[in-house]
Amino acid sequence: MTQTTVPVIFDLDGTLVDPAGGITGGISAALREMDLPVPEQAVLNSMVGPKLSDSLLHLADVPAELVDEAIERYRRHYRETGIAQSKLYPGIFELLEYFAGTGRPVAVATQKPQAIARLVLEHHKIADFFVSIRGAADDESMSANTAPGKVEIVGAALADLHSQPAVMVGDRHQDVVGALANGLDCIGVAWGFAPEGELEEAGAVAVVSTALELRTKIEELDAVRAAALSEVQNDGSL
Repeated sequence: MTQTTVPVIFDLDGTLVDPAGGITGGISAALREMDLPVPEQAVLNSMVGPKLSDSLLHLADVPAELVDEAIERYRRHYRETGIAQSKLYPGIFELLEYFAGTGRPVAVATQKPQAIARLVLEHHKIADFFVSIRGAADDESMSANTAPGKVEIVGAALADLHSQPAVMVGDRHQDVVGALANGLDCIGVAWGFAPEGELEEAGAVAVVSTALELRTKIEELDAVRAAALSEVQNDGSL
């Protein structure tokens, strides 16, 4: 890795992997089993990305005393059928393969429990591309008040990379917030679950529509940092 080859930290669901109904279907199944109302599809889609217990409580209006049971039922459905339903977004495997070939370190920072995140990446045969896979605590219960949020998860991935700066790539405002709190730029991807304008309003430096555009934008950031480093060296500041 050269000084100007920027490591990349990826979100998982909605960025690398299309859950293809595996998440929303699992939530729906869990709520139906418990005779609880199932939100409309737009609300279910908005639950992809944030912490599950928060989404169940505030978006699906699940009573607090039933959230842990809903999570347990959802996780069972997700392990049994949801992971298999998911698929990589177009061009993602090739992008990761290219980064591996050029020596660019990559990591994952997701609010999905870390053990399940690894299972998803292994299912899609991309786990070995990543220097670090960081996720939420496996205990997502309401009592797990000290569970790390996106800011802490991105910070852990960044520490594993032993690098500053890096760039974050994600599909929701939580990804942008997590990046900015750690002093990183965030590139948004338009193929995920963010409503129109969410990523720009959160402060993403760019929003891209394809994996090739993402690669180009990351390489542009490399070029900008290389030029800045060259100017500093020419000024004799290093």
